[in-house]
Amino acid sequence: MENTNWDPALSKLLNSLQENKNEIPSCTDEEFGFLSELLQSKELNALVNVHNKILNNVKDDKFFPVLSNSMDIDIEVLDLLSTKTHTSKDCKELFHLLQKPHMQGLLCTHDAVAQKDYYPRLPEIPLEVDEDEETVKIVQLVKSNEPLTCEVTGKIVIARIMHGGAADRSGLIHVGDEVCEVNGISVEGKTPNCVLKILQNSEGTITFKIVPADSKGGIRESKVRVRAHFSYKAAEDPYIPCKEAGLDFSKGDVLHIVSQDDAYWWQARREGDRNMRAGLIPSRALQERRIILERQQREKTDDDNIKNDDFDREEIPTYEEVAKLYPRPGLYRPVVLIGPPGVGRNELKRRLMATDPDKYKTPVPYTSRPPRPGEINGKEYHFVSREKMEEEIEEGKFIEYGEYKGNLYGTSSESVSSLINAGYVCLLNPHYQALKMLRTPQTKPYVIYIKPPRFEILKETRSDARARSTFDESNSRGFTDEEFNEILHSAARIEFLYSHLFDEVIVNADLPMAFEQLVNAVHRVESEPLWVPASWVQ
Repeated sequence: MENTNWDPALSKLLNSLQENKNEIPSCTDEEFGFLSELLQSKELNALVNVHNKILNNVKDDKFFPVLSNSMDIDIEVLDLLSTKTHTSKDCKELFHLLQKPHMQGLLCTHDAVAQKDYYPRLPEIPLEVDEDEETVKIVQLVKSNEPLTCEVTGKIVIARIMHGGAADRSGLIHVGDEVCEVNGISVEGKTPNCVLKILQNSEGTITFKIVPADSKGGIRESKVRVRAHFSYKAAEDPYIPCKEAGLDFSKGDVLHIVSQDDAYWWQARREGDRNMRAGLIPSRALQERRIILERQQREKTDDDNIKNDDFDREEIPTYEEVAKLYPRPGLYRPVVLIGPPGVGRNELKRRLMATDPDKYKTPVPYTSRPPRPGEINGKEYHFVSREKMEEEIEEGKFIEYGEYKGNLYGTSSESVSSLINAGYVCLLNPHYQALKMLRTPQTKPYVIYIKPPRFEILKETRSDARARSTFDESNSRGFTDEEFNEILHSAARIEFLYSHLFDEVIVNADLPMAFEQLVNAVHRVESEPLWVPASWVQ
């Protein structure tokens, strides 16, 4: 054999095959040639070579993953490269390569294998017991500040293993294991709190004597990310099984859900948090039940509260599964400004369009009224018959519509998509009820809520700016106190119903400052990967 990289075993097999060719019954020249070429192929020799190296490393106890979160690193690299694709051809090529399905499939497979703990650091030490007694084992862990989560059913049983903690990493303790002793102290008849006191008084290595559970399903880490639509503090939750095991988070935080095995308590980490130990958070089902109870109590005790007459038709906001959406060159996400009438959305949109009229566009609305002198069809409005507009409204072709002085007005879905497909940044400021029509995988809008400041600042800033009332058709006067209160009341209703759909909130207390925030937000949408509903990137 000329190639020294060929595997000796394959070479020996090939030589043996050639020497005994005539003794192999029913072997045609074609079959012999195929087998001979296969044994000499570079691909087969390379595979056998890899197999042998892995096998040798396993025997020498050297086979272990360098890391187990290559997909997370891939996302971080994509975030970094996304800012350099316009300046570097190599960065652009790598950016697209790392998003290939085959590459991401390889990284996911690597992580799935790497997260299994094949070699526990501490061996299991069975005690000498009679044949009729239960099998027990001794487990040793280095003490940390991690909580022990167990339940009492006449026995002390491990109820859950916290992902990323010492017990999880060791692979020696499993859900369902019964704890008999801790550091030589019997826990028979003791409560979980008594066991916790024993652990708190222990130093260094802690030794558990346990009866193993009948089955130990492997714990695999979930890849699910969600955006939280509520804030949570474990210390204030009277129902959490272990406050020390809880994970605090704020509304809008992105959480990595690592386990949903428990119907009421999930395990999660905050996205980007370097602390690998997971914490307990209420599950979606548990949080939905809490929100329903809270609303029922609020309706009974607060007569001035926002009426919940349309909550039966609204989703209950808890968690929304999300994924990263990367900027698409030449295909911009529409920017949607939501807020109460009179808060200043039109002025913010007008100023943004004025910065670059060739880039920022707003769809031309439709109306059933006849054109006025000087109006051009397709410029101020698309003028159509009332019958035609009613027909298309019935067919669901309008994202919003309404009637004013006997005429219909509306914005069609097609006019929005045509602007997006033409490479413009589509700007919209629809009624908040249009959000459900707009927030789809096809449109992928970035929703910015323009929020009014408190009454005193709202009144002061609008008076100083000599703002004209949008409640007065002639715009010939300023806002009244009643109108300011109407703005605040409408804003409270919008937040109560739809705040879980907002990507960003801008308080319009100072118009130049609010406009600067809007410009920065639009720039982020165009240049940075952002979290969106997972269905938008599938």
